[in-house]
Amino acid sequence: MSVVQQPARDAAAAVRAEARARLKRHGLRCTPGRLGLLVLLSASDRHLSPAEVCEELALSGHAVDPTTVYRALDALTAAGLVHAVHGPGPARYGISGQPHHHTVCRECGSVTGLSSRHLTEAVDRLAELTGLRPDAEGALLVYGQCARCA
Repeated sequence: MSVVQQPARDAAAAVRAEARARLKRHGLRCTPGRLGLLVLLSASDRHLSPAEVCEELALSGHAVDPTTVYRALDALTAAGLVHAVHGPGPARYGISGQPHHHTVCRECGSVTGLSSRHLTEAVDRLAELTGLRPDAEGALLVYGQCARCA
């Protein structure tokens, strides 16, 4: 094993250990499907549709039945470990955690996470301005056209 491979393996092991711990903290069984899904979404730089989850898991050598993916997504969403962003096409899923916002392309449905202190301040002021009290997610969705589709 080369020296370059060891840090990557250590990082992957740390992500898997954190995913196991998160499942346990939320009272969920650590099934291979849930663990693989949580690890995949934690490592992804974008939100994924169920079909993309299946494809990515198959590419990594962890093929999972689509029904298992949907059930795992439902369980992880209900537990608050992942969240769904709805736009055109299928919902796309990402890891829950720090409040963040999303851009959604109306053409291709791609979802991009967007962290911004100013947007977070705007969400925090919603209760003051409208009487609506944002939940824990408290996310804004900004719809438009992505650079690829423009």
